[in-house]
Amino acid sequence: METYKLAKRACYLTGVTMSISANLSPLLFLTFRDMYNLSYTLLGFLVVINYFTQLLIDLIFTFFTKYFNIHKAVKATPLVVFVGLILYAVLPTIFPDMAFLWIVIGTVIFSVAAGLGEVLMSPVIAAIPSENPESEMSKLHSMYAWGVVGVVLLSTLFLLVFGSRNWMYLALLWSIVPFTAFLMFLKAKLPPMNNFESGQKETKILNKGIVLCVLCIFFGGAAECTMSQWASGFIEKAIGIPKAYGDAVGVALFAALLGTGRILYSKYGKNIINILLFGMIGASICYLMASLSLSPVIGVIACALTGVFVSMLWPGTLIYVEEKFENVGVAVYALMAAGGDMGASVAPQLLGFVSDKFSLTSFALNISQTLNISAEQVGMRAGLLIAGLFPITGVLCILYMKNHFKKHQKTRLS
Repeated sequence: METYKLAKRACYLTGVTMSISANLSPLLFLTFRDMYNLSYTLLGFLVVINYFTQLLIDLIFTFFTKYFNIHKAVKATPLVVFVGLILYAVLPTIFPDMAFLWIVIGTVIFSVAAGLGEVLMSPVIAAIPSENPESEMSKLHSMYAWGVVGVVLLSTLFLLVFGSRNWMYLALLWSIVPFTAFLMFLKAKLPPMNNFESGQKETKILNKGIVLCVLCIFFGGAAECTMSQWASGFIEKAIGIPKAYGDAVGVALFAALLGTGRILYSKYGKNIINILLFGMIGASICYLMASLSLSPVIGVIACALTGVFVSMLWPGTLIYVEEKFENVGVAVYALMAAGGDMGASVAPQLLGFVSDKFSLTSFALNISQTLNISAEQVGMRAGLLIAGLFPITGVLCILYMKNHFKKHQKTRLS
């Protein structure tokens, strides 16, 4: 609809903005490790901070939607990302002895905005009149994926040309994107959005079907975000491919396939529950291949192929919720985002923790000597193997969810 064209474009650009806030730090993990002597556990903690902050925002909007001016929150979202990126870049440079603290502060600020983006952009797109709302939702989430491609390729090129010690200038350059989205929102007209009235949310949305969908997006978020957050470090350290090549071939291809899967669904997709099941099974196989294969080629291909399998796990669950429940409002989108963010925070942190701890064991040392690889590489492979349990469990969740909804008709939430 022409009236909301600028609003739709601003939402799409905000999707790119969210890809910056979610993926810039992982690309800088090894830079931070070398410059500030940070452990993998602390690096994984940055991911936890990112997604746990988003989780808090999700929960706040789940139960307290009525206290917010939704349109103002939508328009402010990219501005908050802009402020967070500026602080993220500037403060560690000014106070290098406390660099990790300032990185955390910047992360918290732009993660607040990322949480707002997850909660608010989907219902904005859903509220804009369309002949094919599923297609529009898939396009929105594909913008995040294509944003990851741009972030990976352009960031890799920047670090290759200017050196990793100039990472702060890279963050400043990326801050231009959310500022542009903010300017677009200032001029855009937003559609009316479906919010719950006071007192309805707690009793209406917490039923078994919604809980199953939250679990599904939890496992989907874990499968997608663990690979997107750790693929760069895994390919470089565990597989042994130089960062520039690993990021360009593995990480960027992962993101490109992520976006391709969402675009293909927007054009040809149907029967979303089977797509979810197919994605979880494929992601499980890819995690096993990447963690267990000693072939660098197979390892990189497995990391990249994960992108196409996880592409619809997050947006596909949202589509499934819209299909199975009537009158889906901001509170439900917020609850679903909370489930996805929980998976996206727990799984990557678990990978970092397992990598650190397992690499110090005598068992890891024995394996490293047998396979002629370092204990650190063994640890990272063990971490990725454990992370593979999330999509494997997700397969069981989807099978149970599919059976549950066969027995129940569409549910009215308000």
